[in-house]
Amino acid sequence: MPKEYFVLKDINLYTNYIFEVRNLSANTASSYKRDLIKLSTFLESLKISSYSNISNETCTGWIGSLYASNNNPRSIQRHLSSAKGFFKFLKKNYLIDTSPFELINAPKTPSHLPDVLSPEDVEQLLNFKPCDALEIRDLAIVELMYSSGLRVSETANINLDDFEEEMTFLRVLGKGSKTRLVPLGRYAVNAINNWVKERSKYSEESSALFINLKGSRLSVRSIQLRLKRLATKQGLPPVHPHMLRHSFATHMLESSGDLRTIQELLGHSSLSTTQIYTKLDYQHLAKIYDKAHPRAKK
Repeated sequence: MPKEYFVLKDINLYTNYIFEVRNLSANTASSYKRDLIKLSTFLESLKISSYSNISNETCTGWIGSLYASNNNPRSIQRHLSSAKGFFKFLKKNYLIDTSPFELINAPKTPSHLPDVLSPEDVEQLLNFKPCDALEIRDLAIVELMYSSGLRVSETANINLDDFEEEMTFLRVLGKGSKTRLVPLGRYAVNAINNWVKERSKYSEESSALFINLKGSRLSVRSIQLRLKRLATKQGLPPVHPHMLRHSFATHMLESSGDLRTIQELLGHSSLSTTQIYTKLDYQHLAKIYDKAHPRAKK
């Protein structure tokens, strides 16, 4: 039986570390592992037998091979980030003295503006009278995601007991198992209350806020499909959940001009330190949202 290539053992140690110690998601850990296995395969093809044999030229050669395989700059950035993190881990654990990737720069990616709905599009998406339980639920989902800028996974994972202070705030478990509080606008609160009344007909046992008619927690995929169906019904092009998140951020920024607060509400990890020092006036933010909501202009 051929001996396992020496890098693979350390890749397993690293991906277990980022999953169990750093609390990154299983999907993120798997993505890192896939990237690093490509690096391991490249190193093995060069018959490199120890970390000390990896030079800067080796690293740039790997980047070049990724280009040759038609990876786009964003994908190459991710691969390089995985490699830098891996070698930083090796150095921290005294397996290497210096990282050969330390001075390797990622390729620049062209700026990409996210897809955003206009206020008029949001108005069109939300301007309907639900005709059954599913549409009552769908309206609550869309109002909540637009109200608070939630990720679709965060929305699917909401439980009935995640609301605080008479549904003024919502406690959200975001990326990296980090919890944040987000304010709720009155349109979202009304839509959620309507759904909760209807929801009791289908389940008294499930802790999930959003369930299907069999009483099971609604999946991310189901939310994506229902949103697409709703957009089509309302005469709009297909709408994906992240568009609601981008629209929330864009419309809030236009209304409040407070970029740092918006980033905090979105749960971006780069501002996790800021959250310690900044106390937000959530009541004020809820009023800003209500003012920004397209229906408030009527």
